[in-house]
Amino acid sequence: MREIIVDRNEHDQRLDRFLKKYLNKASTGFIYKMIRKKNIKVNDKRTSPEYMIQEGDSIKLFLSEETIEKMTEDRSFNVQNFPINIVYEDENIILINKEAGVLSHAVRNQEFEHNIVDTMISYLIEKKEYIPRVEKTFTPSICNRLDRNTTGFIIGAKNYIALKEINRALRMRGVDKFYQTIVRGNFKGEKTYQSFIEREGKKNRMVISDKSAHGRMVETGIKAIKNKNNFTLLEIELITGRTHQIRAQLKKLDLPIVGDRKYGDMITNRMFRNRFELKDQLLHCYRLRFRNLEGELKYLNDLEFIATKPKQFEIIERSIFNG
Repeated sequence: MREIIVDRNEHDQRLDRFLKKYLNKASTGFIYKMIRKKNIKVNDKRTSPEYMIQEGDSIKLFLSEETIEKMTEDRSFNVQNFPINIVYEDENIILINKEAGVLSHAVRNQEFEHNIVDTMISYLIEKKEYIPRVEKTFTPSICNRLDRNTTGFIIGAKNYIALKEINRALRMRGVDKFYQTIVRGNFKGEKTYQSFIEREGKKNRMVISDKSAHGRMVETGIKAIKNKNNFTLLEIELITGRTHQIRAQLKKLDLPIVGDRKYGDMITNRMFRNRFELKDQLLHCYRLRFRNLEGELKYLNDLEFIATKPKQFEIIERSIFNG
């Protein structure tokens, strides 16, 4: 028999989902059978797969240690020695300024590539804030993603409470995310656009339309900061967060992002590549503000954070608007 005492990184989830992570080599059918046969109990009582476990609960597995070991694969992690640009950190969250060319997370079934998730976990392992062999079911994770060549804020959660609350706030629009970008074209003033976004056939490309029977509604706030020589420096508020939302919305408005190879203008991109060696879109998530966080994360409400722009972005901005 093995007893598990539920801790703060494991509580408030269904029993079956917890067990699927703890006994990570066991089938769902096996777990359900053991619960049904009362070989798994919570607080010494018969339970159900849907029971929401709470911190301090006692989960007893009336199984042999040999069976448990066969059903459990050791959690190990190869530390990655990549730099990490931390803007803010406390006991619950870590705000990272992602560079261009870096993935937000690894791609499943592909060769390992530098990414923010593994770099963050490596950092926390080195600080001894995360020990994979001790944490049986929880792994620190990120709460938002950026395209490979979009730079700026990634929100990392160090514990389950933070991960759950930040994700809830993102769904409820309780985290304000602002971007800066340079586009070809003259945009004046400030406007919020409500549109629909959907995938363009089988391509890794999205299309914005005013009406759609299949697309999802998206909302994007656009504000002009500077105009000069048919270019505009924009601030974008990402009110909803869909794949390629900003890039597709600006293409729809005939305001292609400088350097954007997927949605941008080929002639403009070539000019900036030749002059500044710019290879990808100038799009940076530079400002973050938390609102309506609850529970242990309430202290973050109304705090605002700034992620400095990449040097190449600053050089191009000065050349266009101050030259």
